[in-house]
Amino acid sequence: MEAKTKKEKPIDVKQWSRAATVLAVVVMIAPLVVVLLGGRNFGAPGVWIQTAVTGLRKDHWYAGSSDLPLHETTPRHNDDRLLGGLLVDGFDEESCHSRYQSAMYRRNPGRRPSPYLVSKLRRHEALQRRCGPGTAAYTTAIDQLRSGNNKSATSLECRYIVSLPYQGLGNRILAAASAFLYALLTERVLLIDPSHGMNALFCEPFLGATWMLPSGFPLQGYASFTNDTAETYGNMLRNKVIGAATQQMPAFAYVYLHSEASADDKSFFWDEDHGLLRRIQWLVMRTDNYIVPGLFLAGAFRVELDKMFPEPDAIFHHISRYLFHPNNHVWGLVTRYYDAYLADAAELVGIQVRVFGAQPNSPELLEQITKCTQNHGRLLPELLAAGTEPGTPESRRRKAKKAVLVTSLKSWYHEKLKGMYWEHAASNGERVGVHQPSHEEYQRFGVVSHDAKAWAEMYLLSLSDALVTTSQSTFGYVAQGLGGLRPWVMYRPDYDVTTVPDPPCGRAVSMEPCFFAAPNYNLWEKQWFDASTVVPHAQSCADFPWGGLMLVGRHE
Repeated sequence: MEAKTKKEKPIDVKQWSRAATVLAVVVMIAPLVVVLLGGRNFGAPGVWIQTAVTGLRKDHWYAGSSDLPLHETTPRHNDDRLLGGLLVDGFDEESCHSRYQSAMYRRNPGRRPSPYLVSKLRRHEALQRRCGPGTAAYTTAIDQLRSGNNKSATSLECRYIVSLPYQGLGNRILAAASAFLYALLTERVLLIDPSHGMNALFCEPFLGATWMLPSGFPLQGYASFTNDTAETYGNMLRNKVIGAATQQMPAFAYVYLHSEASADDKSFFWDEDHGLLRRIQWLVMRTDNYIVPGLFLAGAFRVELDKMFPEPDAIFHHISRYLFHPNNHVWGLVTRYYDAYLADAAELVGIQVRVFGAQPNSPELLEQITKCTQNHGRLLPELLAAGTEPGTPESRRRKAKKAVLVTSLKSWYHEKLKGMYWEHAASNGERVGVHQPSHEEYQRFGVVSHDAKAWAEMYLLSLSDALVTTSQSTFGYVAQGLGGLRPWVMYRPDYDVTTVPDPPCGRAVSMEPCFFAAPNYNLWEKQWFDASTVVPHAQSCADFPWGGLMLVGRHE
């Protein structure tokens, strides 16, 4: 008996074409997944993989679309977890998730450090282990400080700088970064005063060593010294307590580099003074500034800085990514928010709005934001009249999604921007979502929960593709440096706050922070000078031209 022949169903060509496309994409990325995951910690979230799988289910991923977003046609996240050698393997990953996971969240891989900088960092880590807290050398140094004995400081291997960051969190981060670079240049152990919550926000940056000053530091009242304190370097220099001919140097000196520091205090930046300071075992530095541009005033430092940083506009970029890793609590704030609201966007635009609690909501500032982002910077699409929709529903669904991250103490600016893109369609059909993680209303100094949110929001901003900041904001400086971003900076009106500046913003020439109080008088030569004409690769800050100094690229 003949077997019954089955009637074959006709092939659905369209369905097969779509399935083949998806299969081809999966086949192509499978080897890449194996390569990227080889040797990785499988406890780390595969964010880009989840995003890619989600993207395969979206209509705009299919062949024939003319609106494929850039970030979904290539692997979204950089998997260089050691940041080009900036970081080292060996840390307990559970104690600090952000250290090795952060690269997976960055859309911009950032600049690569020079081999010389990498070697300097490894040597400094060894110094921290050899001379830091818990070692015999540290115990000896503390005993000498307690006794006031400094007679053998010139021959000591272990010297120290204690950093006293203060003011807002942005200022504290910039101050700690400055102290670290000085420690790197002068081969000093860096110790951070743990007050103001500095011990509750960051992971330890040095393998096998701590950067936190232990309790029991013998200098009484060290955390509250001012420029009137007799032991400040400027006062000791002016009062001739120390000088080139001094035989017995003090056991310590305070380095006061706050914004109102005197010309004597700012002698710290000259070659002649570094020779004196090297003979003092303990330095305690107090600043609320990013003093790095001033370090180029010393010729000896300039040579070393040029070797470490062939790209001078990336100094804070490298230092911040090396030093400042959010602790697990803060990293949870970052990743939960990013994964929930920002991960599936083709483009992320960060907008940092710096206002103070007492300032009223400003329609003029809102207009400045919209003019900067829509007209001048072309970062966000313009709006259509109410009731007008571009294209068809199908074409709009195929358009890329753009996420806008607003950070501000106030919620008003976020609500206004969000309302604009809800009540009006974008002129190019883009889907725009506006998000704000928190709005604390007032800045709260010394409140750890407040600083944790601020640190998380700085980090979220640094994950942006494009960034808009408020002029003279250290909060914005930290975000742009971490992210390796040259922001669009919203200018402050000089006098009339009811007028929107024209232009409303400008593209920064560098991602470096501004040194607000650069030296302008050389006590050794008894002459005034303009630091922007003396320091190579530096110019006046566009957002703080009255004495501000900023490092730029070699070809700017």
